[in-house]
Amino acid sequence: MCSHSVRHVAGQAIQHESAALHVTGKALYTDDLPERRDTVHVALGLAQQANAPITRLDLSAVRAAPGVVDVVTLNDVPGKKYVGPMLDDEPVFADGVTEYVGQPLFAVAAETHDQARRAAQRAQVDYGPAHPVIDVEEGAARQMWVLPPVDLRRGDVEQTLSAGPFRHQGEFYCGGQEQFYLEGQIAYAIPGEEQDMHVYCSTQHPTEMQKLVADVLQQAEHTVRIECRRMGGGFGGKESQSWPFAVVAALVARRTGRPAKLRVDRDDDFMITGKRHDFRVLYDVAYTSDGLIRAITLEHQLRCGYSADLSRAVADRQVFHTDNTYYLDTFHIRSLRVKTHTQSNTAFRGFGGPQGILAIEHVIDDIARRLGLDALDVRKINFYGQTERNITPYNMTVEDNVIHALVDQLEKSCDYRRRRREIDAFNAGSPILKKGLALVPVKFGISFTATHLNQAGALLHVYTDGSVLVSHGGTEMGQGLHTKVAQVVAEELGVDISRVKVCATDTSKVPNTSATAASTGTDLNGKAAQEAARRVKRGLVQYAADRYGCDTSDVVFRSNHVQCGSKATVPFTDFVQAAYMARVPLWSSGFYRTPKIHYDTETLTGRPFYYFAYAAACSEVVIDTLTGENRLLRADILYDAGRSLNPAVDLGQIEGGFIQGAGWLTTEELWWNREGRLMTHAPSTYKIPSVSDCPPVMNVDFFDNENAENNIYQSKAVGEPPLPTAISVFLAIRDAIASVGGDQALPQLVAPATPEHILDAIESVAPLQGDAAVVSPPWVAPPVSPAPVVARFQSSGRQAASGNG
Repeated sequence: MCSHSVRHVAGQAIQHESAALHVTGKALYTDDLPERRDTVHVALGLAQQANAPITRLDLSAVRAAPGVVDVVTLNDVPGKKYVGPMLDDEPVFADGVTEYVGQPLFAVAAETHDQARRAAQRAQVDYGPAHPVIDVEEGAARQMWVLPPVDLRRGDVEQTLSAGPFRHQGEFYCGGQEQFYLEGQIAYAIPGEEQDMHVYCSTQHPTEMQKLVADVLQQAEHTVRIECRRMGGGFGGKESQSWPFAVVAALVARRTGRPAKLRVDRDDDFMITGKRHDFRVLYDVAYTSDGLIRAITLEHQLRCGYSADLSRAVADRQVFHTDNTYYLDTFHIRSLRVKTHTQSNTAFRGFGGPQGILAIEHVIDDIARRLGLDALDVRKINFYGQTERNITPYNMTVEDNVIHALVDQLEKSCDYRRRRREIDAFNAGSPILKKGLALVPVKFGISFTATHLNQAGALLHVYTDGSVLVSHGGTEMGQGLHTKVAQVVAEELGVDISRVKVCATDTSKVPNTSATAASTGTDLNGKAAQEAARRVKRGLVQYAADRYGCDTSDVVFRSNHVQCGSKATVPFTDFVQAAYMARVPLWSSGFYRTPKIHYDTETLTGRPFYYFAYAAACSEVVIDTLTGENRLLRADILYDAGRSLNPAVDLGQIEGGFIQGAGWLTTEELWWNREGRLMTHAPSTYKIPSVSDCPPVMNVDFFDNENAENNIYQSKAVGEPPLPTAISVFLAIRDAIASVGGDQALPQLVAPATPEHILDAIESVAPLQGDAAVVSPPWVAPPVSPAPVVARFQSSGRQAASGNG
């Protein structure tokens, strides 16, 4: 058996395995599955007050409503009443006190969906005095945490900051983001014999749903089966937060003995589930006259909502990406995991990484503006080195650094310098419309930071007609995972991809799976499927060598045939039929665990990532200074996908991730009123990007590089890293605003850059007066944020030492 550097299926631009089904409307999602005749429909009654005691919960009118079959509260839960992906700190239903507006209080099951929804509105609920804490700044000031603060430091920060020669302080706020998957949260639970429960669920993490359903029903995990053929989008919102829907549907099914479907509408989905973590960052930075960072402190205040959910891992990843592509020699990074009485924020594409990258890019942009330098030049001087200046804050050596060459290539291909001069000239002659330009690099770590999750399994069957069926632990949410896994198997067995089918993700086929998240879906499951195919292939190779009298090294699987050196060439179908008759096994499992990684959760040090994916984007925008409107005119993206498994699928991921990131930073604004009610909870008030928001010019190219690690066919992940390239859009808008105030203006722009926020930033812009106000050392001008920034860093929290700190 020999390997071939020329690949025939892997690496090809093959269409998505469900493309035809998607465009014809024939793809089956959970709500499309035929319902059993006796199905009941479930609706949730939601809290209308945040952080308020429940003084009366009268459900008699709910029970008496037409069609109602059952009503369920926390007292009806037979097993664990509190669950969660990390900590068991989330009640199945509110437990005496509401945590946020939208928290489920009870569930009602009725004969029809409409009857259940109408009945849920009949509840009589009285609340005591409500005292919600809504925003992250107030939560941090009150030292309200869902998890203890974390610190990461190296070097003598205070002394180096004091030595300057230039130093300034600042702060920045960025809002959250709703996942806005096209298919909402849904689960359909079917009870079976002997307590068996089969739950069809739109989830990125079937194994976690299996565990939580079993815990709540107080039964063994092997009695619970979770199945997911496909999702209509996930983006992290269905990683942990599918659980209320799967659990409640299963609970109702167990109590009634009838299949139960729980499907929430868009408004309730918004009100119940968590979003991307919004954050506030305070920083203090010292640097040289050419912008080289000498020391920096950053305090990340991350709004986690009412429970821990996945916030520890999200916050850790924000810390790990605070360096982005820049070497930080002396630093103190503090991460506050702030509790508020709002939805429990959760995973979202990037998982804290984009927040960390945005924070340091804002600092870099400020340094450049204060020094009167081009931000690209300041970025370059701070880049990680190849053999020195290459240790991350968490003590991982950057071994595969290609950011210098990648950025240089993009700078030339997008004609950055010429366009910069042209934009400056345009702005000088245009009092109303102003243009901006920004080029931003990205270094994104690939692996789950929780080391144990970096494993996957697969099950492969070869049938006697030569067709192949693959099961694996990853879930398909439109990102093309099943397509890539099928390509891997087809490549290994030397058959056309039309012969390979990937079936629904099912916990009864592949157990103990990890979530399809952290951009690891193809890396993990592709490797597991490859191993399963190779195990089957090893048995077939030995059979071929024995039957045809050739050496095993002469056996080649290619073009739907098996070649046995010069002795024989047999069609694949005939070959597997003969192998079956000879009692050669035609199925196998495969398992993969990511090598090299290790990570100390107490010190936040080690090698949490197997490798880094690199990218850069240059964005050009125009703003209207009278209305605050903005338009993205052009985007140039250069992405390091290694040896792409499927350029067509990867191109879609890069373009989609960029546009989704642009939405986060420009149009998608989440707003809660003082009572804690989310007011932007539908498409009428929450604006995701549309086709008209895409730039008329969008150039995407792949950087010619091969993954230095033994990843699947030397490819690299493309799920999350494209999203933070859209930070270039936000900073281009800030660049356009700065032109209103002249040289070295510092716009106070918060994200998302909505028209209102752009107008506020325009009002904040005024030319800075004198060199002292621009980049004066701290002993000449007092800090913008004086002593409290430093003092806040001395408060209690888990300490993480790095280097000589």
